[in-house]
Amino acid sequence: MVEGNRYCYRAHCFKTAALIASELKLEDERWSVSFQSRLGRAEWIKPYTESRIRELARNGVRRLVVFCPSFVADCLETLEEIQIGGKEIFLEEGGESLEMVPSLNASPDWIEGLAEMVRAKL
Repeated sequence: MVEGNRYCYRAHCFKTAALIASELKLEDERWSVSFQSRLGRAEWIKPYTESRIRELARNGVRRLVVFCPSFVADCLETLEEIQIGGKEIFLEEGGESLEMVPSLNASPDWIEGLAEMVRAKL
């Protein structure tokens, strides 16, 4: 991330994913980034999550864990489109297991951390 893209959604998604992968000590070929929430026919940031799920299964990935760090609360995109629809696609294309990591929702650590961020601005 550089000064010129500090407000760029795409750049923040890649940076966040890289930090999570680093924390989990994942090798580069064991993780990737894709984008959800495409509306209508409008072009959206690629690669699309549905396409990436399909591609991974076709390339022999059997177990897939999906997490959506840009969604702080589970919603239609995470529950319906990925957890249900994405899992169906993954299984149809030869995958064996797709697990969805829940969003932060109202987890105590998230609430405490967010409250601390708000408190710092008061």
